[in-house]
Amino acid sequence: MALWLYRLGRFSARRAWLVIAAWAIIMGLVGGAAALFMGPMSNDFKLPGTETQQMADKLQAGIPEASGGSGTVVFSTTDGTKFTPAQETAISAALKDVTSVPGVTGVVDPFATTKTITDANAAVTAGQAELDANKAKLDAAKTTLDASAQQIEAGQAQIDAGKAELEKQKAQAAQIPAGTPMADAAAAQLAAAQAQIDASQAQLDQGKAQLAAGQKQYDDGQAQLTAGQEKLTNSKRMLEATSGIKFVSNNGEAAIAQVQFKDAMNAVTPETRQEVQDVLNKASDSGLKVSFSKEITEDVSQIFGAAEVVGVAVAAAVLLIMLGTFVAAGLPLLMAVVGVGIGVGGTMALTSVIEMSSISPMLALMLGLAVGIDYSLFIVNRHRQQMLDGMDVRESIARASGTSGNAVTFAGLTVVIALAALSVTGLPFLAVLGLAAAATVAVSVLVALTLTPALLSLIGTRLVSKKAWARNAEAQKKHDAETAGMSVTERAAADEEKDVAKSRKGWGGFVTKHSVVTLIVSVVALVVIAIPAASLRLALPDGGSEPVDSSAYQAYTLTSENFGAGMTGPIMVVASLPAGLSEEQANTLNLDVLDTLREVPNVVAAAPVAMSPDRQTALYQIIPSEGPASESTVQVVHDLRDEGPKVKSEYDVTIGLTGQTAANVDVSEKLGAALPPYLAIVVGLSLILLILVFRSILVPVLATAGFLLSLVAAFGGVVAVYQWGWLGGIFDVANPGAVLSFLPIILIGVLFGLAMDYQVFIASGMREAYAHGQSAKQAVRTGFKHAAPVVTAAAIIMISVFSGFIFSHLTMVRPLGFALAFGVLIDAFVVRMTIVPAAMHLLGKSAWWLPKWLDKILPDVDVEGAKLANLTVPDDASELDEKAKSAL
Repeated sequence: MALWLYRLGRFSARRAWLVIAAWAIIMGLVGGAAALFMGPMSNDFKLPGTETQQMADKLQAGIPEASGGSGTVVFSTTDGTKFTPAQETAISAALKDVTSVPGVTGVVDPFATTKTITDANAAVTAGQAELDANKAKLDAAKTTLDASAQQIEAGQAQIDAGKAELEKQKAQAAQIPAGTPMADAAAAQLAAAQAQIDASQAQLDQGKAQLAAGQKQYDDGQAQLTAGQEKLTNSKRMLEATSGIKFVSNNGEAAIAQVQFKDAMNAVTPETRQEVQDVLNKASDSGLKVSFSKEITEDVSQIFGAAEVVGVAVAAAVLLIMLGTFVAAGLPLLMAVVGVGIGVGGTMALTSVIEMSSISPMLALMLGLAVGIDYSLFIVNRHRQQMLDGMDVRESIARASGTSGNAVTFAGLTVVIALAALSVTGLPFLAVLGLAAAATVAVSVLVALTLTPALLSLIGTRLVSKKAWARNAEAQKKHDAETAGMSVTERAAADEEKDVAKSRKGWGGFVTKHSVVTLIVSVVALVVIAIPAASLRLALPDGGSEPVDSSAYQAYTLTSENFGAGMTGPIMVVASLPAGLSEEQANTLNLDVLDTLREVPNVVAAAPVAMSPDRQTALYQIIPSEGPASESTVQVVHDLRDEGPKVKSEYDVTIGLTGQTAANVDVSEKLGAALPPYLAIVVGLSLILLILVFRSILVPVLATAGFLLSLVAAFGGVVAVYQWGWLGGIFDVANPGAVLSFLPIILIGVLFGLAMDYQVFIASGMREAYAHGQSAKQAVRTGFKHAAPVVTAAAIIMISVFSGFIFSHLTMVRPLGFALAFGVLIDAFVVRMTIVPAAMHLLGKSAWWLPKWLDKILPDVDVEGAKLANLTVPDDASELDEKAKSAL
């Protein structure tokens, strides 16, 4: 490998303009593709196959008008007084105007909605009064009917008695001889009685008919009263269900409106978001403050801000101090820019065909800058030292490529493995993120191995300042005087003795001299720093994590203070109702289900939102007592899902959760479940690679154990700052809360890769000294002495770049920038430059132990460049160049 890279570096140096032209063409093509095909980014973290996504798809099919994204707007008075009628009018007018913005489908006017609710309450009260009056009338009618029925019953009894008496008289009259005057008189008397009874019966039948008509009228009235009471009861239940949701604060100083978009929020363009803000900000002319939620203000189109520039500027200052010239300092920066330009540009070009979160190019940018600077720096620094030692420029470039370039290759490969392994988590957005960052790192490695040698060839000896050349000449003159008269062997021995003496001084000498104490103190310190990690809680960011002076934070705060924190993150429930229900039956069933859901702890309101035309799909809104990232809200999501079987058995209704709050919980939990297998894959593959590189068992194990210490310590720092709020004023953490849910898995991948970078550069120097004949213990000191300055500079550069993202305009990136900066700080200075040399000095020769059977089957990658030590380079290196061409 070292020889191949040597040839590649020599070819790049001899054919500099060809290499430069090739990279220029690549940059042009990538830049053009990015300009032509760049699409919108999003922070909509979808989880295919989860309940959240399934319910979102069902909602899109059943109630498409309710499936688009939405954002809230909080209006408040600037003087702390109640809204005036003029201000209410201004707010309503602005909301009406915003419906004309393309992509906006509707708004919820707080005052119109509040008036509707007030009118509904009044209507319910009036309706109840009317029902009570009608009931009183019906009760009175019932009394009259009952009295009439009694009278008719009594009359019928009298008639029936008369009929019985008449029949008795008829029987007696039948015994009187016919034709006699007595018989005729009896017959006349009986006929008169019969006529009277018939008349009474007819009158009574008429009364019965009137009573039946009255009874029917009463029954109809009773049915109407029952239907009205049922409808009124549903209206009361509806008002009760929505009673926990307010749109105008109790003190009348704040109002919350909602803007509904046609598309999901990730598809709403920055132009539409800005136009919505511009239209609604007109209300501020009426003495109002207008605050927009994170969903509306979030603009993920810009990936580079002022804070990131500061980080790069610090890195440039470190390079200038270390390398001494603007040319030398600018070269690694230029290489980083080229690598980032190609890597991030290619990533942006794919945003039109691949759904990509805003953090994907941000992470690629962050890592591309850091590793791009560091990888070029390692080669430049080696080349610079070799030139000062008198080596020919092109030969020095080639050897730097074969030695430091070898370490760069394996270090970069470790980072690429760690990032690409994010694909195994089963989360599409995380896979895209990892592959984008891995591709950028791979490009940075290629740039360092080809473009850096090409530019070094053109720069020549100007890489080193005149003062440095003069100091070097003076030092060489002094060295020649000291070694005058010595043979080559004696001079080499004297130089080595002097180098060994120097290696016993400084930090490396101190660490190896007090190995046991240093090791114990360092490990204990990291364990103490890691203690807060035990309280790690994960969630996706909400408006409360935004900067204090941002509109999103102010909207979040105003909403929490005036309407309850739960209004900042409602939970959406999609219900599947039985077929064939009437509208009233469906409404009643919805209210029954909501009554059950409202019994879940920490639910303050549960209200119906919409229903499909076929009344088979319904949407409910659940308002928790706390914000979307709180522990109680996470529990509410689980409790609501646990209610599913009960709702199904009692009401034959199937429910499922969707919306951002439920999705956030799903993302966090799925990420947590993916951590162990991901860590196993990354550590396993990298251990194999490190065994191959260092031809040792203990060195890779030590490297991995050190990484785990760095990792838990980094978690401890993140929890202390972003979850507990320690030093919140320094890091602009106004509202401490849960840690970004995918921070741990990204931190594992990135920090492991970077930790192995430093391990490769530190340990390869030790391996090189050991391979060249030094004792194992002395090789630790020698390797540390040679590698420490450049690793220190590289670590400071990386920390500077990552620290620039701690104050990024994208708050989601801030804790990640802190975690990476803090993790690199610990890993580079505590683990790699303290624990590793102390442990390897204690291990001695056993650190490089490798089973013989394994030594035989492992290929020799020659990371320390031993094969280059005795390489003879012909004056005409055309043969090497031809081999390098074929390699390219």
